Amino acid sequence: MQIAIINGPNLNLLGKREPGVYGNTSFETYFSELQGRFPGINFHYYQSNVEGELINEIQRVGFSYDGIIINPGGYTHTSVALGDAIAAITTPVVEVHISNVHAREDFRKLSHVSAKCKGTIAGLGLKGYELALRSLVEK
Repeated sequence: MQIAIINGPNLNLLGKREPGVYGNTSFETYFSELQGRFPGINFHYYQSNVEGELINEIQRVGFSYDGIIINPGGYTHTSVALGDAIAAITTPVVEVHISNVHAREDFRKLSHVSAKCKGTIAGLGLKGYELALRSLVEK
């Protein structure tokens, strides 16, 4: 089974960026732990701060992978194009947010991505990625 994890802007700073909101663990550390817990999964990880690069990656894996876990970061609230890219592919996508976006600023309550995804997990920290993975594996 092939699963892609695609992270958007500023998620390369996990572990350093606002630890009170996002925690102290880097995504690379968490990703290694996730791979160890699910050795039967062929993971692919991609992160970019550039909207077009995220769209290119969604299109690249969106017809051949078994699932995509995406954290679009701030593009969740601004990018119609990311939502359109997800709607255009056949691979199921689960949206993840580390923080509870609904308990934060009002502009974070709007998502151009959620309606195009199989589901959304928000506010459970990095554990949200594992829960998204389980939902894709257990279909």
